[in-house]
Amino acid sequence: MHQDKGISGANAAEQNQAIHAREDEVIDLGALLASLWRGKWIIAIFAVLGILAGGYYAYVAAVPIYRSTSVVILETDQQSVVDIESVVSGLSADTVTINSEIEVMKSRSLAGRVSDRLDLEQNPEFNRSLREPSAFTLLKSKIRPLVLGERPTVERSDAERAERQRNRVIDALLERVTVSNVANSLVFRIQASSEDPAVAAAIADTLADLYILNQLEVKFDATQKATSWLTGRVGELRVELEAAEARLAEFSANTELVSAVSLRAMERQLKELRDRISLSEETITTQEARLERLEVATGREAQAAAAEDAQLHRFLPRVSGDATIADAFDTRFAQLVERARMDLDRSAQQVTTLRQSAADLAARIESQSADLIALQQLQREAEASRALYEYFLGRLKETSAQEGIQQADSRILSNAVIPQLPSEPRKTRILALSALLGLVLGAGLVLLREARNRSFRSSAELEAATGLSVLGQIPRIPVRSRAKLLAYLRAKPTSSTAEAFRNLRTSVLLSNVDAPPKVILSTSSIPGEGKTTNALALAQNLVGMGKKVLLIEGDIRRRTLHQYFQAGPGEGLVSLIAGEATKEQAIYEPEGMGLHVLMGEKTSVNAADLFSSNKFRDLIDDLRADFDAIVIDTPPVLIVPDARIISQQVDAVLFTVKWDSTSPDQVLEALRLFRQGDQKITGLILSQINPRGMRRYGYGGRYGAYGGYGSKYYAN
Repeated sequence: MHQDKGISGANAAEQNQAIHAREDEVIDLGALLASLWRGKWIIAIFAVLGILAGGYYAYVAAVPIYRSTSVVILETDQQSVVDIESVVSGLSADTVTINSEIEVMKSRSLAGRVSDRLDLEQNPEFNRSLREPSAFTLLKSKIRPLVLGERPTVERSDAERAERQRNRVIDALLERVTVSNVANSLVFRIQASSEDPAVAAAIADTLADLYILNQLEVKFDATQKATSWLTGRVGELRVELEAAEARLAEFSANTELVSAVSLRAMERQLKELRDRISLSEETITTQEARLERLEVATGREAQAAAAEDAQLHRFLPRVSGDATIADAFDTRFAQLVERARMDLDRSAQQVTTLRQSAADLAARIESQSADLIALQQLQREAEASRALYEYFLGRLKETSAQEGIQQADSRILSNAVIPQLPSEPRKTRILALSALLGLVLGAGLVLLREARNRSFRSSAELEAATGLSVLGQIPRIPVRSRAKLLAYLRAKPTSSTAEAFRNLRTSVLLSNVDAPPKVILSTSSIPGEGKTTNALALAQNLVGMGKKVLLIEGDIRRRTLHQYFQAGPGEGLVSLIAGEATKEQAIYEPEGMGLHVLMGEKTSVNAADLFSSNKFRDLIDDLRADFDAIVIDTPPVLIVPDARIISQQVDAVLFTVKWDSTSPDQVLEALRLFRQGDQKITGLILSQINPRGMRRYGYGGRYGAYGGYGSKYYAN
């Protein structure tokens, strides 16, 4: 039966833990604010400490820093006196140019020139080697060799040391200079900070001046380089021009040249010759064909037809009858053949002459064309050299005229002013941030404490963690010593504390209505949880019901009941178990209490062995017959096994848990030890509750005696 109840209680605990685990996944803003409110004094203390620390830093420790600002504007539309944009053109107004100019102002070269002009290497603010070493620096110099060993010594020349020193000064200067661009403008702010207001203004002004001077120097250097290069180039071009003109003159003197018009006329003449040759060749072809027809013709009719001569045709009808006519016909035909042959020879000679003339003319045209092309090439080279020479000569004159009249691309809008008040430390801001930091640290500490505090603050939390019922919630008793506890309960019978013990008594008696527990054990996880006080007060309340009650001090190792009762017999529980004393000798009734008490004794016998003996069991059985109720105060469960052993002889086990103190791990471990022996815990007692703390944690309105309405029922 006890085991079944234990299992059901464990299941209930697991269910409650699962419910609380789901609840823990949701952030309770009200609980968070309540936690912060409970720790308001801690948060306030941290805020005050933060303000004090910030005030000390701002008003005592911090070194005043002064800031001064010089304003420079970038001019992109300026006009040069001489147009030479390719050499010293102005700057554009795009983002790249603005960012580039900012980097120029923050460059190490410019910072080095500022340092040299203001001689910052002699200023201890920028040259740390001139400062007196602080106590921290001296301490670090002594500790470092002990931890890291001696640094290897590096030999450096004077020039190297001077360069390293100068670089450190430049680094310090760059840390104190800020260059920014005013949004949507070409205006730059050069801000310098220093412990000396005059030095801050001097740095800002010097940086602005040197930046503008640097622009002029860059343009001057560019002009000088351009002039030098143009001078050399113009000289080279002059030589090239003279050589080109000399070649042209020499070619013109040594070559018979014709104009392009004459050359085109010769080309037309050549074309006409070639046309005549073509016609002559056609004529020769015709003449050859006619001569061939004449030569191959046989018979007078064929000869007359081939010759196509009218006279032959007149002779032809009379040739056969007249010999004279026949001779005349033959003579005439022979003349025609000879004439055809002579015409062919003449035409051939004419074609040969025309071809020779055409060849001669073509050769002349080819020669004249090559000469003309060479002439034109030399003319173009001379003209190109002349144009290039004249262009560079003009640029050289412009560049030479530009030297000494360059304008910078920027100008100063306003010079730096020596500040009258330091810009740092910003005391108001430091105090505000210190206070805020203190509030944050305080709140963090409070929340961390709340997160780490896993103790029980309400009966619901305790029941959810253990699965057992809470039979009583006992407030903290307002007495300074244990000896005054019983006097307080007697003097304040209607106080909230007394009523809480009555509620505990009622809950214990009702835990088993059919067989109310007679022997009751009181224990806890660890010492200091109030188990002894609860046992004593429960025994006194049972006396108030007219019962004969015995209080047994089962914690014979520590023995604390003597702090509640001033006088007692010499014999006690150990003597009674051992048979060395009778019940009348060991048990006594303190005056005015109506309560019987059996005190513990010091013994060399192990307490666990003593309570495990049959004599102890027989003693409890014997005392059951003499008393209506027996309350046994036992040691903590996690310290010694005495309570678990004694619990085998009792009817009810009351387990005390100190409010807002005992951790769940301790409670659950103690209950686990009880379950190992199949012992059943009757109920839990949430002890030493602070009423103010309950209200502070937000439980005052939900837990009866800790609500405001309880004051009408109690007389504390």
